Amino acid sequence: MKRVLFLLVAFWVAVACRKQQPSAVEVDAGLASPPRPSFEISTVGPRLLSNQTSNPLSVTGRGLKTGMKLDVGGLTVVLTALDDGHAFGRLPPGMKLPADQFMVFHEVKVDGVATGLKLKVVNDTAFPVLGALAVNGAKAYVASSTEDVVYAVDLATKQVSAIAVGDGPSALAAWRDGVAVVHRYSPEVKLIAADGSVMTLPGPAYAAAALTAGDVLYVAEHTLDTVSALDLSAEAKELWRTPVAPNPGTLALTAKGLAVGSQQTGELELVDPKTGKVLTSVEPGPGTPIAGPPTLGGDGPELAKYTMNGSMPRALAYSAKQSALFNASIGPNIGPNPKKMEVSMNGGVAVVAWDKETPLYLRHLGLGGGVTQALALDDARGLLYGADVALGLVRVLDTRKLASKSAGDVNQALLQEVALEPPSGFPLIRDPGDFAVKGRAGTALHSGPSALALSPDAKTLYVLNRFTGTLARLDVSKAPAKGTVVVDQLPITKMLAQASRRKGEVLYFADLGRSAVTCDSCHPDGHTGGLMFEKTMPLRIYRSGTVRGALETAPYFTPASTHSMAQTAKFVMERNRFSNPEPSPQEIEDVSRYMSAIVTLPNPFAGADGAPPEALTLPDGKVSHPRRGMLLFEGKAQCAGCHPAPQFTTDQDAETRGRYLDVGTPHLTPLREELQNPTFKGFAPPALVGAWDIFPMLTTGLAGLRVDGERLVVDTRFPLRKAVRAWAPQHGRADLLTDEELDDLLGYVQSL
Repeated sequence: MKRVLFLLVAFWVAVACRKQQPSAVEVDAGLASPPRPSFEISTVGPRLLSNQTSNPLSVTGRGLKTGMKLDVGGLTVVLTALDDGHAFGRLPPGMKLPADQFMVFHEVKVDGVATGLKLKVVNDTAFPVLGALAVNGAKAYVASSTEDVVYAVDLATKQVSAIAVGDGPSALAAWRDGVAVVHRYSPEVKLIAADGSVMTLPGPAYAAAALTAGDVLYVAEHTLDTVSALDLSAEAKELWRTPVAPNPGTLALTAKGLAVGSQQTGELELVDPKTGKVLTSVEPGPGTPIAGPPTLGGDGPELAKYTMNGSMPRALAYSAKQSALFNASIGPNIGPNPKKMEVSMNGGVAVVAWDKETPLYLRHLGLGGGVTQALALDDARGLLYGADVALGLVRVLDTRKLASKSAGDVNQALLQEVALEPPSGFPLIRDPGDFAVKGRAGTALHSGPSALALSPDAKTLYVLNRFTGTLARLDVSKAPAKGTVVVDQLPITKMLAQASRRKGEVLYFADLGRSAVTCDSCHPDGHTGGLMFEKTMPLRIYRSGTVRGALETAPYFTPASTHSMAQTAKFVMERNRFSNPEPSPQEIEDVSRYMSAIVTLPNPFAGADGAPPEALTLPDGKVSHPRRGMLLFEGKAQCAGCHPAPQFTTDQDAETRGRYLDVGTPHLTPLREELQNPTFKGFAPPALVGAWDIFPMLTTGLAGLRVDGERLVVDTRFPLRKAVRAWAPQHGRADLLTDEELDDLLGYVQSL
């Protein structure tokens, strides 16, 4: 089987490369041996890019000069050379690729000379990702982050129109008669009125969540991990901005403040909505009650006392009626335990209540499988709707029972489950007879409900289906007594130009075996999910790695156990499903294709010319000089030996892969060590491309988090400083650097 999988991956890579091979005529034409250029190109990277947005590029070699022109797939990049061996540029967005090709390999030329190097360009612009929904009056708005459009849906006529917005629309919030749009890449807010007119205002880039209260727009962003308040009536004047826990991704207004959920620590912070002052924080800990049935992948209720921290809040909803904040997640993060139960996921909804002014986790209700991705609240009727992206369900819960102090009431909180079936003709990941048997999920898992919105009269629930690209309308006017009814599903845009990759997306998020364990639950939307107690051999606490750019950094796991995306996909899917059923070769090919196309986000700290900036303020307030840091990285600090360009890991090339080292960093997270396997065979040097967006750092997570009794708590908001300095001199030679030099080094890594 392993040989078959390697052949599958080799086949589609060969197909992607075939058009790039020179013909016999071209080879013959080259026999004249043109004059040797006065320069050499050693590396160009990152090697995996998206055509959706602008990407900084770095070039190393000799004889590099400003003004040299790098050609990638017909796009020209003018290089800025910092010295003879380092040049930088920025690949513009919008490279035109055949819609049905998910990735194209392009040969790199410099000043017309072939370098022998190739870049992989992912065709994201032909792969819609529908990630945000807002309903205001007679219109629904859906953001497609890869197409740079917001689709406006007339709910009366069912007509859909595309409105061009900024680069990577990431979140929507109803405002006046229209909607406010924030973006991943563009530092702007687009205000779309009901008549379709658009106004542009300044705003933060790398926005992950947005919420309006009157004319105030609250925005969470993860370049600097802040939440800000913008006055939309005064040209988006910034009222305040405050640092919060890493990767803030969810927001909700409560009677006690603005709730902010950290995607990396599992914390919920309460912020004063008028001043931005952080008031308090809360997350589950040892003994936080877990209700509901035990899950195949978690057995949560019995293991609640071994909870070490929280997991990513995926959605928040506040009930004034119950004085409770509801938090959708994969459940409390259970650590080392006597049963040796790993990745103890228990997707559902938690309840945060208040003891006077102090927030506390009342309990988490596991729902027996799946991943609750979105919430919508009808507070007047006491109904909470939850969208399960992994099972294709919408669940209806009783908020009174959910927030009750009686465990008996809580276990009766689930009132109804509604399956959202995919449209006729949507390709299935397996044969139809393989679903809804042997305890498996049904075909509804192909829909991917990922966002919810209630109509103003609370009689209609709108559901955005990420995979099938539809907006479902559910009649909830008679819920729960006579149930919720699916009225129709309105198609938003075409989703199947890359059918295999789309099926791979379904597989990445799906909980076919109803174990509550999915690829997305450990690696949310392709990124890291924090620390987990996982992997049978050796079983201990690890940081879940990011999938972004992982195609370039095999082998995988610690110690190395898989050596390709396909081998990894087979191993992980078997374990996620408990082999119910065994993944088919076609499933492995589809999900490998999807994971291979998850790119590292372009670095927001790189300059407009793609080069490290002259000066950069670090997350802890120190001022650095990244260009000086580049020279220290390759010289005095001795970093480049394990982290060479362009991916900044030795795992980037076949001849240097799999070098598992002991560089003095901790071998084990010191939490219930007697229940962890201490076997140590070294750590792989991680890729530093995208390091600015990694929290915590190190395999153990001990750069960013620390153990406090039986809990994991945040130790520093800037883990890079601790990762570089705390374990020198074995981990590089930061001990040789002055304080100013260390800042410069950190600034360079921050800009990679």
